[in-house]
Amino acid sequence: MIYLRLEAPFAAFRTFVAGSFRPTATFITPSAAYGLLLNVAGIEMRHDDGKSAMTLIKNGLPKAKIALGALVFPSRHSLFQQLHNYPVGNAGKKHAPATKGCKYNITPVRRAFLSNLNACIAIEADKDFENLVTEGLVGNSQRKYGLPFLGDNNFLIDRLDSIDSPDMAYWFKLIDDRDERFLKERITRLTISIDRSDMSKTKTALFATTRERTKEIPTKAWVTVGY
Repeated sequence: MIYLRLEAPFAAFRTFVAGSFRPTATFITPSAAYGLLLNVAGIEMRHDDGKSAMTLIKNGLPKAKIALGALVFPSRHSLFQQLHNYPVGNAGKKHAPATKGCKYNITPVRRAFLSNLNACIAIEADKDFENLVTEGLVGNSQRKYGLPFLGDNNFLIDRLDSIDSPDMAYWFKLIDDRDERFLKERITRLTISIDRSDMSKTKTALFATTRERTKEIPTKAWVTVGY
């Protein structure tokens, strides 16, 4: 079992959407926490088969049980931004010469993001994976790319380290219709795993936070993530 303390001034955990508004989940998602763990452990999760338009996710990645707790709830904001991209097909190619090699399709969008992310992440996995995460936290993993970030490559992390026991936190629990002991205004949908080639296979679930902060992790806070 590993307990991590995560702090970041800004973060965004995008859902798969199209359109001019790019939302974010209200908290770090199990899928994002899992991706962060793989990054720290130096395990590559991306798979380019040379055929698909998108980068796929490798099969056979280690499974982990993850529980998420908020020490405080982050605030949500939004801003307007120019989104630069390469459109599919021939659309917008007439603008390519003017951009001198840069991405030539420019669209105004509104992007949501979080501020003051302060989380406790609990992980239960096989010893090999836990050891890779522990070693990665002190800089001993064979990471092959960049710094860990949270949804946008300029949303860097202030703190990510191991702690001896869970923090006092509001733990996100899977909602059970028979359980009325949750704050209804804190219901949120979080992504558990993603499938870029078939979105119908992406797994999400409704979560609600515990009423009070507690060091004890509820049984329903644990979800299994793996591919």
